[in-house]
Amino acid sequence: MGNKKRLKDIVNIINTKKISSQEMLIKELRLLGYNIAQSTVSRDLKDIRIVKKRNLLGEEFFVLDNNIIQERKTISMDKFISKARESIISARHAGNIIVIKTYPGEAQGVAAVLDQMNFSEVLGTVAGDDTIICILENIKSSEKLIDMIEKF
Repeated sequence: MGNKKRLKDIVNIINTKKISSQEMLIKELRLLGYNIAQSTVSRDLKDIRIVKKRNLLGEEFFVLDNNIIQERKTISMDKFISKARESIISARHAGNIIVIKTYPGEAQGVAAVLDQMNFSEVLGTVAGDDTIICILENIKSSEKLIDMIEKF
């Protein structure tokens, strides 16, 4: 089977199933008749810009990277919790938009950590000095993030 077809099949698998490891992807490819090494899969993922994302439940899985910017390294939940505890005063949502209030000078740091969490539901953040606007995919996602922040 050809390289282009394999790449197309990888994208199709990633778009239709929650694949959380290269081993899972290799199993799916073998079901399609590919006998492929892990190193080849690793190169393929890089070539077609597949990255790992995390949802608000903490599950990690591969997605097609639609960002032009260089991929960012996902940070740990502990780092996010620590930054949230020391900086966030309150968080409220209106539909799929969350307004997060922080201590003065802390908003950009909190927004950067939130962005680096690579939550798949977070579409983007904008930070000022003490306020962050966070836009999520839907109301359910905003409620999950609010619940998470309130637990800290």
